[in-house]
Amino acid sequence: MRSHVRTIVVLAIALALIGLFLYNVNLWGVLSAIARARPGWLALSFTTMIVNLAIRALRWKFLLEPLGTTTFASSFRATAVGFAANAVLPARAGEVIRPYFLARQAPQDTNGRMSATGAFATIILERLLDTITVLVLLASLVFVFGKDLAGANPTAFAVVKWAGASAGLISMTALLVLFMLAGDPARLGRAMSRLERVLPSKLAGLLAGIAEKFARGLGAIRRPGRALTALAWSFPLWLSICLGIWSMAKAFDFAIPFTGSFLLLALLTLGVAVPTPGAVGGFHEAFRVGATMFYGAPNDAAVGAAIVLHLFSIGPSLMLGLFFAAQEGLNLGTMQRLADQAEQGHTA
Repeated sequence: MRSHVRTIVVLAIALALIGLFLYNVNLWGVLSAIARARPGWLALSFTTMIVNLAIRALRWKFLLEPLGTTTFASSFRATAVGFAANAVLPARAGEVIRPYFLARQAPQDTNGRMSATGAFATIILERLLDTITVLVLLASLVFVFGKDLAGANPTAFAVVKWAGASAGLISMTALLVLFMLAGDPARLGRAMSRLERVLPSKLAGLLAGIAEKFARGLGAIRRPGRALTALAWSFPLWLSICLGIWSMAKAFDFAIPFTGSFLLLALLTLGVAVPTPGAVGGFHEAFRVGATMFYGAPNDAAVGAAIVLHLFSIGPSLMLGLFFAAQEGLNLGTMQRLADQAEQGHTA
């Protein structure tokens, strides 16, 4: 029942955001803007989406090394499946499906079974690295490349700076906490086992085992050198994403410099944080607001560009992910059940 209520709420939010996105929009003007978009820049934007998926898989493979060696193919397949699930299922279900799918593949690559719980810890680490990278790019725009934006819309620019600073502080704090947890996974397991004093011993033992596996999954940041390498992987990933955003702006003839994509990227990151299937609504409105408010793009053209960029951003991973999932006998219903089970703590 709770899952159904959550789905209804998420869909209601998505519909509200779509309504806001399309409010007072000339649909014929949107279609005309899409038809006039320059195909060469569109092709470049689409290509970056496939490159992004490959870089994500390579970075994840590196983060997984403390758990066991896996192949790029398995990492790529699991990454595609996870992002495909995010595109069609609510509440970012792909984040828990991805490590499960990898754990199914891992016995083919390693000497033992890779823990889905440990793999999930690396996804949390990925999100922190992503956030830090996006904030670094945003800071470079705010303090170096885009000082003139403050004059275009001082209030909005101040909000962006405040949100970026707050998110940076939270991210660094979270990274520090994870670093402490990763330091001694066995000790964390022993500490959690003391829950036997207040919980049944079987349940306390289960929680202790999960906690230890989770901490082992953070092995990539146990040594500062590995953590910095993982962060270094994040910059080509997000610069490639920025290239895709900028190429879309060029396709629609928006007067946005390449560094302007850093601001649009930060706004899109906020938009996709709304857990609608495929980030529908939040993604679109974030791009429209950024392009029109800060760079003076025509509203109908910005709506068209947002629609095409969103289709490009989810298209490759959706097609590849559904194909790889079908090869393993997984359909959307099965993936939703897996996500529900993981949320309830029945998968590890």
